[in-house]
Amino acid sequence: MAIASTALVVLAALFWGLSGGIGGILMADGWDAFVVSFYRGAIGLVFVLGWLAWRPRGSGLGNRTLWFWSALAGLGVAGNFAFYFVSISEGSVAVAATLMYCAPVFVYLVSFAIKLEQPTLLKWAAIATVMVGVVLLTGIYDVGVGKVTPLGVGAGLLSGLSYALFIFGFKYAAPHGSPQAILVIAFTVLVAVLFWPGDPDQFVAAVTTPSWPLFVALGVFGAGLSFVLYIIGLNHTAPAVASIVAMVEPVTASLFGVVILDESLAGVQIVGMALILLTVTALSASPSSEQTSPELTTTERD
Repeated sequence: MAIASTALVVLAALFWGLSGGIGGILMADGWDAFVVSFYRGAIGLVFVLGWLAWRPRGSGLGNRTLWFWSALAGLGVAGNFAFYFVSISEGSVAVAATLMYCAPVFVYLVSFAIKLEQPTLLKWAAIATVMVGVVLLTGIYDVGVGKVTPLGVGAGLLSGLSYALFIFGFKYAAPHGSPQAILVIAFTVLVAVLFWPGDPDQFVAAVTTPSWPLFVALGVFGAGLSFVLYIIGLNHTAPAVASIVAMVEPVTASLFGVVILDESLAGVQIVGMALILLTVTALSASPSSEQTSPELTTTERD
């Protein structure tokens, strides 16, 4: 059972990695990042609504606390999707995916601030290592190295920060209702938030565009099926294992960018990427990180 559950987590991370590449193709064709993010979330909402209809018991939808934290999680996932695609449009899939993978660092920093985690020299050293990796990956010292704009760097980091917000929102909503109910509220908030900054003409055009299969694939694999598989898989997957296999996402996204989108990374960028992936995975897999991990509170309710 544990192996099958871990396989579901791996599959979800693989789908998330592919979603970055699909989004990159759409934006290369001229689609607005907010429109792409909107349809990713809207199609995901259809999936989680179906999941809630299938398993409605213990939803907790009458609980105000559930709504508050789930709405906060929705703001987080909306920012995560939108900033991630903005970062891709301003840089590359590989850089954006790796910067987003810095989310656990933001979780630690917030946890330090609100006293959920005890700061240690080792944790600060790990965070500093990640920051060095970000400098090498993005070429902040020489933006021309990786053709990454300052906006791309900032958006990539904000996507990670937004994901950290989603983690905290989901964590505190979980005791008050089912994962599917939380995701329904979160994706509803996402759809409402991302509708306003997008291009109105593109929202309409996306329904009849020849690119609609890509939009569907993005929503199904990038938000709908992936989130359902991930949460179900976490029921029997240890948090440390989940954090390690989550590396599949940035690696898959990077390979997609290099092979399909003809992107490239300089040697120093590859070193920076390795520093970030290895350090963040070690941070996430450490025993103390389980205190702030959402995996501990996502058990599925009947």
